[in-house]
Amino acid sequence: MTKPTIDIQRVYEAPPTGDHACFLIDRLWPRGIRKEALGHVEWLKDVAPSTPLRQWYHQNLSQWDEFGKRYLAELDANPEAWQPLADACAKGPIALLYGTRDVEHNHAILLRDYLLKKIKHK
Repeated sequence: MTKPTIDIQRVYEAPPTGDHACFLIDRLWPRGIRKEALGHVEWLKDVAPSTPLRQWYHQNLSQWDEFGKRYLAELDANPEAWQPLADACAKGPIALLYGTRDVEHNHAILLRDYLLKKIKHK
């Protein structure tokens, strides 16, 4: 079995080219983007961190590790939220689109790594 391709990128960048299935993984719709502009993108807001967790973290990097633990616990408790992503990975490459400016500390990175582990152990 080949390793699935899961790319991550900001939703404000040009969409991936090729055969990627694209998923917006933010709970809130990104500011300044019309829904028509993302007509090819499936919005999976339930896979995003919960509102209380997102508000608690609020991009406070001193809480990054704890945020990651709590977010992974939310994913473990809600497999129906991330299962469509795992299913899409079985069909081809996917792209996880997120809105935050921080490209090194965001839930898309955590979600990608989580999915790669879950898919590997299937």
